[in-house]
Amino acid sequence: MSEHTNNSNEDSVISVRAMDMITAILFLVVGLVVMVGSLKLGASWGSDGPEAGYFPFYISLIIMLSSTVTLYQAAIVDKKKKTESFVDRESFKQVMAVLLPAIVFVLGVQLIGIYVSSVFYIAIFMIWLGKYPIWKAIAVSVGVSVALYLMFEFWFQVPLPHGSWFNPLEFVGVN
Repeated sequence: MSEHTNNSNEDSVISVRAMDMITAILFLVVGLVVMVGSLKLGASWGSDGPEAGYFPFYISLIIMLSSTVTLYQAAIVDKKKKTESFVDRESFKQVMAVLLPAIVFVLGVQLIGIYVSSVFYIAIFMIWLGKYPIWKAIAVSVGVSVALYLMFEFWFQVPLPHGSWFNPLEFVGVN
């Protein structure tokens, strides 16, 4: 969290109370999923000791109890947090300026491969956020991707994703 807290709600994207409630609900869901999986594995004490789901079951129980307490506090006890800002619009824009391209990059890795996606990702960030000239962005992004390709594919012999939908590297003879 930042050093200063913004208690005004006029420029807020979401309140601390709402974020606490959302986080508690998400952890309740995670705890429930782990608990159901633990029950499928067996969450009791067998003749030779604990079954595979024994410890995950109790960890998920602790997570769910903690999340329930957090949800209760956020919804009932700490109503004053309703006006306290969790994030303001400018900070939210800055986070989204990094998060959304990262999501597109991850999808791009699946569709067109890590090397080509990296060229676009690095170049766009250098131009958009770094304000570098286009020629520098292209040189660095292509250089980094070629270096990664050589390092992983040839030296380490660890193939990274080339793209399931379309492999642009096939045009230069790379499978």
